[in-house]
Amino acid sequence: MPQPLEVVLATHNAHKVAEFQHILGDALPGLIVLPYDGPEPVEDGTSFDENAFIKARAAASHTGRIALADDSGIAVDVMGGSPGIFSARWAGPGRGAEANLELLLAQLGDIRDPHRTAHFHCTIALVVPGAAGGEPHEFAAVGTWPGRIATERAGVNGFGYDPIFLPDGFDVSAAELAPEVKNAHSHRARAFRALLPELERVARFG
Repeated sequence: MPQPLEVVLATHNAHKVAEFQHILGDALPGLIVLPYDGPEPVEDGTSFDENAFIKARAAASHTGRIALADDSGIAVDVMGGSPGIFSARWAGPGRGAEANLELLLAQLGDIRDPHRTAHFHCTIALVVPGAAGGEPHEFAAVGTWPGRIATERAGVNGFGYDPIFLPDGFDVSAAELAPEVKNAHSHRARAFRALLPELERVARFG
């Protein structure tokens, strides 16, 4: 990239921050990711795209900087795409990742392996504040990671539903993959690769 590009990552989730830092790696050596310490907006969108933009717009407005935000979750085919945008609170507000995982396993308890297909979805929203109060520039990139839901948990890496997600092409769960392997194949990695050309364009032309 011709010059350093500073962006705010609109999340208070330390796991996501760490994963983004791994994914960014050497792909954009001029990219400087800044932490976001502003208020969390209400994520009342009805899609991953809407929620990602709610967060990115809030961070851009609060900081006056270019902002990135992701909204992601797991979608199970036999459940019509659920938990979907409710992945982080599937077991109820404040219940946490462990409760979400156990509830999903229980809900799929009688479902045979051929029908346990699922995928992780990630939308990354980019918001560039407009110059002199002008309209912001917005862009969204999407990545999906297909696989299926295991019948029991395995692995200690990753977070969220990783211990019960078996990615296509692997015989182990996402939580059993080395971080560098996961971050080369995951839904966030795929979304970020789709975002790279736009970030490079922003760095060149502002």
